[in-house]
Order: sequence, then C-alpha cells, then structure tokens
Amino acid sequence: MGISASQVKELRERTGAGMMECKKALTETGGDMEAAIEHMRKAGMAKADKKAGRVAAEGRIVVKSQGGRAVILEVNCETDFVAGGDDFSQFADQVAETILKESPADVPALDQLKLASGETVDEARRALIAKIGENMSVRRFQIVDAGEGQIAQYLHGMKIGVVVAYQGGDEQLGRDLAMHIAASKPMCVSKDEVPAETVEHEKGILKAQAEGSGKPAEIIEKMITGRLNKWLGEITLLGQPFVKDPDTKVEKLLKSQDASVKAFVRFEVGEGIEKQEDNFVEEVMAQAKGS
Repeated sequence: MGISASQVKELRERTGAGMMECKKALTETGGDMEAAIEHMRKAGMAKADKKAGRVAAEGRIVVKSQGGRAVILEVNCETDFVAGGDDFSQFADQVAETILKESPADVPALDQLKLASGETVDEARRALIAKIGENMSVRRFQIVDAGEGQIAQYLHGMKIGVVVAYQGGDEQLGRDLAMHIAASKPMCVSKDEVPAETVEHEKGILKAQAEGSGKPAEIIEKMITGRLNKWLGEITLLGQPFVKDPDTKVEKLLKSQDASVKAFVRFEVGEGIEKQEDNFVEEVMAQAKGS
C-alpha cells in the first residue's frame, strides 16, 4: 500500500523524527500508525545503546526552585552545539521540574519517573539520542531545602550553576553569595565541614614541603599549622575573600547582615569527566596510510 503525505506528517508531529525515517517506518508496518511509533521507539533504543559508550562531557546545568526548595541538575551530551539546542534544553527543563515535583532518591529512581509527555525520563532520553545522534546522560542532581530560610540561585551561562540555602540578609546578599561560589569554587561552608582525611592528606603534603627547609622541628610545626590554616581559608566559603570586596572575608560579610549559610551546591558541566582529546594529525596520518 502507498503511504500518504498526511500519514508521514502525522508521524513526524508525533515523534519529531525526520520525513524519510517516518516514511520508512510506515512502509515497514503497512501504514499502521501505532505500530510505526512502536517500531521507531525500538529502533531509537537500539541507537541509544550503540552510542552509550561515547563520552558525553558537554551539556548544561539547570536550576529550578519553588518556595524554599530548589533542584540543581546536570544533563550531558557530546557537543556544545547540541547543548544549546531547543530539544536538549526542553528535555533538561522537564527533568528538573519532575525532580522538584517528585523528589526521587537518585538518578536510577529518576529514570523511571514519567514526564508530562507520558514517557519515562529514560525513554525520553533514549528517544532524544536517536533524534539528535549524540550520546546523552542525566548525570546528577541535588535537591536543596532551605527550611525556614531562603534560596538563592545563579547560572553562569549554561556551564556553571549554584544554589544557596541561607538565612538573614536580603535577596541581593543571596545573589552575591551564589555568584561568589560560582567564581571561587569553595569546597564547603566552613573548615569544620572539611573531611578529616582531606585535611590529613594536605597536612602530609605540607609536612613534606616544610621538612625540606632544614629548619628546627618546632619551627616546622608552626610552618605546617600556618600553611594549613591558610589552605583551609582558601577552600571554605567563610574563609574566602568576598569577590566583590577582596578586603572583606565572606564570614565578616555574613556577620554584618546577621546572616548565615546553611548549605550550597555548585555544579560545573563535565567536572570530573575525562574528556577525549582528539589528535587530528594522527587521525589524518592513519587515514593516509590506510588509503
């Protein structure tokens, strides 16, 4: 049987796939619209599985908030071009809204939740991989609850996102804190929150450095203590110089407004992912030798 243009048009509207792909699916299923959709979904799953091993280190950070709660989410793809596209952006927004509404425990639980379209997050992701042609992953998210406090958020383009739960002060303070965290990358709020093993590791490095100075043991101990305190100030929010006024520490800024920070989360696209470095010279040489 012949496949009409109206059938192809309807299938395109329902799946977002290309014209030739829709026509092929309808032909293979004898014009059965629902069977064609199912066929395309299965084909999309197969394509998604084939692309699963490819490195997805680009993407975007999304922040959504409602009342005293916020979610910060990282969704990855392979290129900036796709990350900036409408399809990818809409998918990431829908996932963030679903997290805010349903509060899943982790990414596997999130994958099974349904979006407004009726598809699960994982089904929608796989369908988008088939449509766009790049590997994609919902990498991580975190929900921040300010309780009786306030939520501040900041997005630096689509690459860096920050959520801050704080008490006291005003909206401008919250925004300033979020921008500071985006720029200065503190590890945690205060030195009391720095893991003991992290402190011991740094102390070991400082000790090795100081012992090479040849100074007396008591002087070396003072050197280690001083350098450790300096390092703790550099990696903690309260100890850092405020980016808008480097002469003022963040701790002093908060005290001046009778404010405190309960928690913060900072996500940066691709951090911790080992990116594939393409060597185009070697690639061209390999092709030349094989021709």
